[in-house]
This record gives sequence, C-alpha cells and structure tokens, in this order.
Amino acid sequence: MKKIFFGILIISNIFAQSSILLQFSDSFANIVEGANESVVTITTTNTVSMREYSDYFRGWGRYFPEEYESKSLGSGVIVDEKNAYIVTNHHVIYDERNDKPVDQIQVELIDKRVFKATVVGLDKGSDLAVLQIDAKDLKAIKIGDSDKVRVGEWVLAIGSPFSENLSHTVTGGIVSALGRNNLMLGADTYQDFIQTDAAINPGNSGGALLNLKGELIGINSAIISGNGRSNAGIGFAIPAQMVQKVMNDLINKGYVVRSYLGIYMQDITEDLYEAMDLKNRTGAIVSDIVEDSPAEKAGLEEGDVIFEFEDKSITNGAQLRNLVSGTTPGTKVKLKINRSGKDKYVYVTLEERTETLLASSSSNTFNGLGLTVKNLSQDILDQFKIDLDISDINGVIVVETEQNSPADKAGLTKGDIILRVGRSLVDGLSSFKDELQKYDEDQKILMLVRRGNSSRYLTIQR
Repeated sequence: MKKIFFGILIISNIFAQSSILLQFSDSFANIVEGANESVVTITTTNTVSMREYSDYFRGWGRYFPEEYESKSLGSGVIVDEKNAYIVTNHHVIYDERNDKPVDQIQVELIDKRVFKATVVGLDKGSDLAVLQIDAKDLKAIKIGDSDKVRVGEWVLAIGSPFSENLSHTVTGGIVSALGRNNLMLGADTYQDFIQTDAAINPGNSGGALLNLKGELIGINSAIISGNGRSNAGIGFAIPAQMVQKVMNDLINKGYVVRSYLGIYMQDITEDLYEAMDLKNRTGAIVSDIVEDSPAEKAGLEEGDVIFEFEDKSITNGAQLRNLVSGTTPGTKVKLKINRSGKDKYVYVTLEERTETLLASSSSNTFNGLGLTVKNLSQDILDQFKIDLDISDINGVIVVETEQNSPADKAGLTKGDIILRVGRSLVDGLSSFKDELQKYDEDQKILMLVRRGNSSRYLTIQR
C-alpha cells in the first residue's frame, strides 16, 4: 500500500513539474509574440572616403577607389506608434570618424515593410538615439519600470545579431547585476547598465530587453567577450528609466536636459580609504570644484566625501553623476557628506548643464584615449601626495583612466606625470594636445611618464 502511495505521489510531482514548465514556456512564447512587432532591424549605409590613399597609389600609377560604401547592422524598438518613433543606440547610426550620422538609415519591420528613417535626436553620453519613419499600423512596446528590476529575474532579449536573415532572434537569461559602469570611454558619459547573461551579439545593439510581463526594461547596448565579437554571457542594457528620459528630451527639446553639480570626483580606493581615514568604502570624493558652479556656491570643498544624495546612499561617482543629471535643473538637493571625519548636510541648487559650460569646464582638462589629464599645480601635487615643488617640474598629470581603454592598457594610472609626448617636452595641456594631434589613427604614441621617483617610456595605441 505504501509503495502504491509513494508511486502516485512521485507521478503527481512529475506531472505538476511538467505543467509548471509548460506554463513557463508558454509565458515566454506569449511575451515574444507580443513584443516582436515592436522590434525592428536597422541597416545603415555610409560612404567612406579613401581619397588620401587613392592619391598615394595614383602617384605610383595604380588605381585605388576614392570611396566605398560601408554597411552595418543594428536593432531598434518602436516606442511611439502614432508618431512612429524608434529608439536605438547612438553608435548604431553615427559615423564617429567623420563626426556625423551615417548617410542612410533603413528600418525593416517584422512584416518585411522597409522604410527610410530620419534622425530625431542623438545623445552620445547615454549612447541613445531616436529615429522616425513614415509608417502606419505600428505597435509600440510597453515601457516598464527598470528601477524595480531585481538581480536574478528572468529576461528576454530580441534583436538582429550578425545578419538581417537572423532578425528577431530571441535569447533568454537572467539579470546578472545592476548599476554597471565604466564600460563606455570618455568622461562625458552616463552609465548605469543592467548586466544580463542573455546572449547579446553584434547587431543586437538597440534591441529590446524584456521582463516576464513583456515590458521593455532596457535597450541592449554592449557586450564583453574574449574577442569583442560574440557573446560570452556578459551583455549590457541601458535601463528603461534612462531611455525614457533621454527619449522624451530628444523628442520635445532636441537635446537632453541635464543638471550638473560642478565637481570632479573619484571613487574610494583601498589606498584612499586608509590614507583619508574614512568610515566606509562607498561614496565619491570631491577632487576638484568648478569655478562658479553649484558646488562652489553651496560651499563644497576638495576632500569632501559625498555618500548620500536626497537620502539615497551613493556607491560610487557614476551613480552620483546619474542622480544629479536626472534631476530637474533648479532643484535644491540635500547631500550628506563627510568632511574631516565629521558628517554634515549640504544643500545645493542644481543648474542646467549647457554646451557652453561643457566647453569652459573642460578647458583645463583633456579627455581622450580613455585618459583625463590636468595642468600641474601645487594643490594637485599635494592631493596625489607627490613630494615635488611645482617649480621643479613641467608636464600634465593623469587624474583618471578608463578601464580597458588605450591608456589603461598602456599602463597609465592616476598620479602619473606625462613629461614628453614623442621626443617633445610637455609644459601643459596646450602643448600636450598639440603633440597628440600629430599622430594618426592606429599610430603608437610614445610618452615619457614619471611615477614616484623614476621615469619610464610607455606607448599608447591610438
């Protein structure tokens, strides 16, 4: 009798588990059927000039084409069916070499209709762009709340990896992590990526990351792999909350409205934690303050550690940057800081960040090659605990390097002083920039770098 009972129990469990798996499978299929119409394939065509090479080979009596057409592939998501707006990645439709959008953008829907797209707005800082097509009978995707996404929840990715023939490829996985940053090069970037192990490959850029409600929680943007060309279980998506804010600003204003605080900041390393005798390892250290900025007006000082923004704990500088930029200009915000071992509150009225401000605030810094350098001053030498008198040395000092950038791969690090570029002495940012301009793309740049009490040459692959 017991054997019969246990047999029935086991069989019941098997059927129950099978039923759950079937429901799970059905829910995935239903999500894809509901979202597929909203995902598009984007093909771009761009004319690349080869005139400099053509002239060279012509001198040797050989033919070389003056230009050729380059094509690339990406994905996009319909976010407004009435106005036919599509969101994709900035890098999908932008020609970085010539600093302009590509010559032609073609959008293909799942029903095989093809349309030419026009650019509504671009935002390199978030790697987002909005396109528009002249089409009807579209289906917009429902945008979810990415702030409620949890590590471990199931997600689906839809896009067009590798080829137009593989359009609307669906992959599944989980959310592996939240709040990833330092993936995009350049100082003027806003990064808060959702990491997933759903397979994301070249061509998936601009496609949809969905939750199990079928809602858009992210725009797929980047991968990390051994060769940078195929999935290795580490993909990244821009959160829907950032997408919605950028999209609305680009459509309504033509640019993204962002607030700024007016500080240069550093994350807390183990060395800084010990040297500054800090209470914890989270927050952002103020390393410099922009003149006449909201931070200066509010009384923030170099060395302050910001660890709360409007009662929200700050993990690192990237998080603080995103919170500040997403707040409406003119808002008075509360910062909790630690100054000389004591906690206190500072109230700052944020201001809108403008192109003029970007130009002026960056005039004393250089951002390129994944490298941020500043002119030398006694204050900055003291800040990096470099035992030198400003009158004894010329050059520029490295204040930041981007992970996996050309500068990082060359071995440059914070506190390094660049004395020469090539064989030429560097006496400040102006000469540093002038020397860099002498190098073409893919050329190796020789630099003499002082670290501690010794100097050595490093090469950066441009």
